[in-house]
Amino acid sequence: MSASASPPQAVQSQLLEAMRRYWGYDSFLPLQARAMAAAMSDRDSIVVLPTGGGKSLCFQTPAVCREGVALVVSPLISLMKDQVDALRACGVPAAAINSTLTPGERRIIAEQIRRGELKLVYIAPERLLAPRTLDFFKQAGLSLIAIDEAHCISQWGHDFRPEYRGLRVLKETFPQVGVHAYTATASEAVRHDIAQQLGLIQPQFLVGSFDRPNLIYRVRRASNRFSEVCQLIEQRRGEAGIVYCISRKEVDKTAAGLSSLGYRALPYHAGLSDDERHRNQDAFLEERADIVVATVAFGMGIDKSNVRYVIHAGMPKSLEHYAQESGRAGRDGLEADCLLLYSGRDAAIWRGLIEKGESAAAEGALQSLVAMEQFCSGVACRHRAIVAYFGQELEGDNCGACDVCLGELDLVEGAEVIAQKILSCVLRLDERFGADYTAKVLAGSAEARILELGHDRLSTYGLLKEHGAKAAREWIEQLVGQEYLAKIGEFSTLEVTDRGRRLLKGEGTPQLLKPKEAGRERRSGRAAADSWEGVDRGLFEVLRQLRTKLAAERGVPPYVVFGDAALRDMARRRPSTLDAFLNVRGVGEQKRADYGEAFVEAIARYCQANSVALDCQVSVSSETEVVSLRSAPGPNASATTAFPHFRRGASVEEVMQKLGRARSTVLGYLVQYIQFEHVFDPTPWLDESVLNRVEGAVEAVGAGALKPIYEHLNRETPYEEIRIALACLANRDGA
Repeated sequence: MSASASPPQAVQSQLLEAMRRYWGYDSFLPLQARAMAAAMSDRDSIVVLPTGGGKSLCFQTPAVCREGVALVVSPLISLMKDQVDALRACGVPAAAINSTLTPGERRIIAEQIRRGELKLVYIAPERLLAPRTLDFFKQAGLSLIAIDEAHCISQWGHDFRPEYRGLRVLKETFPQVGVHAYTATASEAVRHDIAQQLGLIQPQFLVGSFDRPNLIYRVRRASNRFSEVCQLIEQRRGEAGIVYCISRKEVDKTAAGLSSLGYRALPYHAGLSDDERHRNQDAFLEERADIVVATVAFGMGIDKSNVRYVIHAGMPKSLEHYAQESGRAGRDGLEADCLLLYSGRDAAIWRGLIEKGESAAAEGALQSLVAMEQFCSGVACRHRAIVAYFGQELEGDNCGACDVCLGELDLVEGAEVIAQKILSCVLRLDERFGADYTAKVLAGSAEARILELGHDRLSTYGLLKEHGAKAAREWIEQLVGQEYLAKIGEFSTLEVTDRGRRLLKGEGTPQLLKPKEAGRERRSGRAAADSWEGVDRGLFEVLRQLRTKLAAERGVPPYVVFGDAALRDMARRRPSTLDAFLNVRGVGEQKRADYGEAFVEAIARYCQANSVALDCQVSVSSETEVVSLRSAPGPNASATTAFPHFRRGASVEEVMQKLGRARSTVLGYLVQYIQFEHVFDPTPWLDESVLNRVEGAVEAVGAGALKPIYEHLNRETPYEEIRIALACLANRDGA
């Protein structure tokens, strides 16, 4: 199982010429040359490259260089369609055989294969393994066999599919044809299981780096999940993103909330009909929707290159899942945001589901869950932690692309002492209580239950009073993640581990985080600055609109026409001729012929109208951009259900009746609506004279607290009216 060598010079030149001609690339990405060499020489291989690392080209390029047709096993119809559409757009003859075809369409493809007119044929494992299909391909003259999403083969993989197990017959049926397995995430155990299950002969294992340097990872303990989701979406407004939720209920609630705020968001989960799922997925791919809110049911079949952010509004159940799901962002190599919002409850939900399943793989799944918890509560570089999980090391001291290395998180001074106080409190409580209760005791809460049980008399009562219960609760979770504490049993009671007991003796160095300082700037990471350097953003938007128009005319997703990386390179180079257009990275000969004239004309018109130079030399630096976070909190998901009613001027009483909510609740929703929509005029809900009185009171006593205003107005104006008035006045001041 030795590593493969790079292809001979003549073969390498042939491969590079094919890449340039069809895909517009003039160089190999890491490991691509060696993976292509294996496919050119019929040596079985297992190739593990991260999403965006160019896996598909590893078999597509050899396929166009060799005689015969390449057989590609793919798990999903949508994935096959995307791949075939993209290949045809580049001038590569390809087809897919699946259940959506009519008998007549299948006959046409069969004739094309017999005549040698196709270079790649995509097919699902179930259809391929039918005896008649195997007999047909025995006569077809196969150049190679590629198995995409190969982690589905292994029972240790995160998306195991039993139908993939039967693919072992391929090596027996086609012993002289190289079989090549490709996946983005596979541990060493999974890789060897794939090789064994496929019956590969001395396969070459080619494993690239699991690091995705263009992804900016941020991990936060959730407080108001919906508000935090909205903050990132607002920063990326109009760009494509995916929001993952653990449950279908959360998917529906989040998607509805985002839609009510004016975002183009759609839900996706197994509870929807097949037709609705397909409609929503197509709308996302064709850029008629910007956001898909989904369970893990969404993603494997998505080949969309320009997803600019992935938000996990709940903790995934393993780092394999997290790497796969977050990896759907930035497939084009451009910068993308990955935000993970988690809570201790997320882990409890997954633990319950895993234990309820009672499968043979449950023990491994629980171990994966523990690793995921440790990742969330850890304070090491996120990129380093992910690659370490897959058995690799990250070079350099600072990745420049995660909340830790960007300096967005601060470590608490004296963490050892704080941790010892927490551990001591758990022991004083006889390890019989959960995290919430323990945090309240540490914060000195006067809650009735604490007083009834006499826990206000413990020596650890109030030890963290100056920090508060919220901080104590977060630190408890961080200590669980660092294995100083453990959650035990159905009620997740806290228990001090052996490691925790050693810490109490002064043996250990825990690390605890404090919240990011208010108003602190967020840096976007190195990849963002690099990918936008020299790009005329106005021209980029013009080209994006042109791409959408041409894609609609041809009935393909916009990224099939050109990816964002190609558009940015056009807006950077600004080519004035078709020959210069071919120098844009991602423009091959077929795409130049199909789209070159339209794009060159659009570039020329824009440059002339805006006095911008054409035919620029490319020079990319690595300076860091600074982006300010939205500081104002967003609304919660429940509040957004009232927004459409307020938008049409409905009264508080009408909304109470429509939603079945209490008056105080609806008034809270109204204040959030006013803040989010920047409403100036409160007259649908408040008399103008009240606004004037509150404004006068603010001038007299300030807007720092409600009570002085209430007192200044002789206690005649209700607090609820004061809140509404203050929200409108704040919007006027900020205008």
